[in-house]
Amino acid sequence: MAEGEGVAGRGVRVRLDGSASSKDIGALKAWLEREKPLDDLVRDGQLRIVEQPRSDVPPGRMGAGMEILLLLLGAGAEAVFDELVTQTKRAVAAWLENRRRVESGDSPEPHVDPVHRDEG
Repeated sequence: MAEGEGVAGRGVRVRLDGSASSKDIGALKAWLEREKPLDDLVRDGQLRIVEQPRSDVPPGRMGAGMEILLLLLGAGAEAVFDELVTQTKRAVAAWLENRRRVESGDSPEPHVDPVHRDEG
């Protein structure tokens, strides 16, 4: 499958700013993959969760240089878009609360944003 093939053009972007590290990105991605509603969508072939370099970070900037994309796939993707945004925000908030309990120091600042890809 070619890059972007089968992507409905919608999804959710999750970025961590502030004190976020690459370890945080990996931990959050693993958390999202274990969330039941998101896992169900992945298993049904409606969702792909990927980690990729951030496009908004200049080279040499401190902090996490990666982001997580939750990409909706297939023709039925539009029907679950709003629920995906809601569920992703809930999952990120739960991960952040868990991280605060188990790790000291400043917490990363999460940003969860809908993504609408314009395709020709």
